[in-house]
Amino acid sequence: MLFQKMASHIVGYPRMGPKRELKFALESFWDKKSSAEDLQKVAAGLRSSIWKQMADAGIKYIPSNTFSYYDQVLDTTAMLGAVPPRYGWNGGEIGFDTYFSMARGNASVPAMEMTKWFDTNYHFIVPELGPDVRFSYASHKAVDEYKEAKALGVNTVPVLVGPVSYLLLSKPAKGVEKTFSLLSLLPKILPIYKEVISELKAAGASWIQFDEPTLVLDLDAHQLQAFTAAYADLESTLSGLNVLIETYFADLTSGAYKTLIELKGVTAYGLDLVRGTKTIDLIKTNFPKGKFLFAGVVDGRNIWANDLASSLGTLQVLEAIVGKDNLVVSTSCSLLHTAVDLVNETKLDDEIKSWLAFAAQKVVEVNALAKALAGQIDEAFFASNATAQASRKSSPRVTNEAVQKAAAALKGSDHRRATNVSARLDAQQKKLNLPILPTTTIGSFPQTLELRRVRREFKANKISEDNYVKAIKEEIKKVVDLQEELDIDVLVHGEPERNDMVEYFGEQLSGFAFTVNGWVQSYGSRCVKPPIIYGDVSRPKPMTVFWSSTAQSMTSRPMKGMLTGPVTILNWSFVRNDQPRFETCYQIALAIKDEVEDLEKAGINVIQIDEAALREGLPLRKSEHAFYLKWAVHSFRITNCGVKDTTQIHTHMCYSNFNDIIHSIIDMDADVITIENSRSDEKLLSVFREGVKYGAGIGPGVYDIHSPRIPSTEEIADRINKMLAVLETNILWVNPDCGLKTRKYAEVKPALNNMVAAAKLLRTQLASAK
Repeated sequence: MLFQKMASHIVGYPRMGPKRELKFALESFWDKKSSAEDLQKVAAGLRSSIWKQMADAGIKYIPSNTFSYYDQVLDTTAMLGAVPPRYGWNGGEIGFDTYFSMARGNASVPAMEMTKWFDTNYHFIVPELGPDVRFSYASHKAVDEYKEAKALGVNTVPVLVGPVSYLLLSKPAKGVEKTFSLLSLLPKILPIYKEVISELKAAGASWIQFDEPTLVLDLDAHQLQAFTAAYADLESTLSGLNVLIETYFADLTSGAYKTLIELKGVTAYGLDLVRGTKTIDLIKTNFPKGKFLFAGVVDGRNIWANDLASSLGTLQVLEAIVGKDNLVVSTSCSLLHTAVDLVNETKLDDEIKSWLAFAAQKVVEVNALAKALAGQIDEAFFASNATAQASRKSSPRVTNEAVQKAAAALKGSDHRRATNVSARLDAQQKKLNLPILPTTTIGSFPQTLELRRVRREFKANKISEDNYVKAIKEEIKKVVDLQEELDIDVLVHGEPERNDMVEYFGEQLSGFAFTVNGWVQSYGSRCVKPPIIYGDVSRPKPMTVFWSSTAQSMTSRPMKGMLTGPVTILNWSFVRNDQPRFETCYQIALAIKDEVEDLEKAGINVIQIDEAALREGLPLRKSEHAFYLKWAVHSFRITNCGVKDTTQIHTHMCYSNFNDIIHSIIDMDADVITIENSRSDEKLLSVFREGVKYGAGIGPGVYDIHSPRIPSTEEIADRINKMLAVLETNILWVNPDCGLKTRKYAEVKPALNNMVAAAKLLRTQLASAK
């Protein structure tokens, strides 16, 4: 009974390893430099280490099947045998060839769509479903990993993506009516869930966790009823198991909460009490007697140390409602969204380091809170935590009065450019003299091993600044020459000086701190190292002007200045939680505004301010959309409101569903927007077919850069023709979906060559049709 009082739970854990071991193993396997057995060995070692770490920390409810070679939704697609026919799968256990073809495409067929996981920078592969899909139990991963942990002496809680969330996160396959009800497939997938559950029971599992995060969305009565129907159907199969339904990322509506607590066969409810603070009111009003509450009080989305005293107070309130034996201390969501271990950060400032907790430290926090709740408080640990909390609140390095004053002065203006976009485009065309269907790329070019070595050695003081600048200039010249050879119209410098588009800027802005190994998975093997915004933000000196000016001096063609926008810097950082996010965003916007104006003074006539993550930050609840979009769009406009009409402002967005915010995108008032399109089955174009008028320049991506596949000229021309059916010729740009840093030159050169050839083919056809 005492151990139940101290019960602790982790929703999920980072997979990549403290030094990105899985990333390197995956890339080695994809490059055919190592075998499947080598990859599986690395993965098994990481899983074993994670389970042991949690067990040693005293965690009672340790998850399994949260490890993935790509993402957990794709794992569920494999479990259900829902493989699109184009991958040629003929049944049986799904292997790496089919699995990675779905994720990345192959030489003959494109990958499945990839999109953002709710409002995070993590991505998942979107299932493609329809009435003719023949589901079958095709991946035994969940059971295999449970048995693997058990053999190591760790009895885990197997985690499955819940059946209703899986369907709600899916899309109708190509050729299936868009009105097709994905929830109508519930009776077809539940038999496979039953097989998995039965095998887990037979293997000895006593708990099972279903992640049903879609419960936090705005769901209608029909969608909520699907949860009721699904778990009623599963009830007899689940008999004998303790069943946890885990939700995260936001509050539950009263209707969703009522549906959740009335589900048949369910023992426990996991709730995010960090981003879902209003849910506590629902718990106070009605919590079912005898059920468990897995209280997510330790933040799985950020890296700030938990305020243990405050969390303990919340837990004590909850304990009085749900009962001493029925409260479990948990993380708010999977720790997948945070960095792995603060121990690996040997270069972080000691004061700032004392304010932080990465995944490994959060595991310790969860257990410390569980012990404290049971009356076994670690006085020294709590005292150290209180000291760090007080230090952060009072530290002078957090506050810059000049910055706060400048941000406060922004109120009262909407910061729009004085001239409308149509007039600006005319002025820009006179200056730039671009052909119709102008070609460009999104910014980055391949990051070769040699380039990474140069940056690494410069950071380690192993080469001089002169040698570093020389090497980067040589790389820029190579990229410029290649683009001129390919006859691309508006060039980029390739960003060879940048490892990451957000990290690069954060390193040069005040108020940011940086890690050495604070890697977080974005998708597949792609990891990012989010900066930490701990204080007020300002720009001490120009950040990109030297490199952009250097690149422009190498060509007579327009060279884009490349910046990351304030909303994306915000959404792709670990953001301070001691002031509203919009206040931090306005501070970043002012810093980027200074940079934009310096680029213009240096003769850069085209400036791209990427807002790849603007849609990602959209709150999950529609009632909160308007406020977010108002300050996010305003932040973007602040950055470029002072430039001349002849300076062309571009922005870029990718890998989200943009159709529902198209009017806010128009309100950004950029001159040109390039936007991901090809991997999402050209979903973006539907908004223009439905009558939305777009007067600025627009470049829906013509090919997917996250796949090694090289599209043909004919395929790209076909895509452009589809765009021309709904967009005016004089506003359409031709470009890839996203930056090219993750690709190899052997893929980039032929793909861009075909892209330019397609644009020229269409120009000829359009000219002859006049």
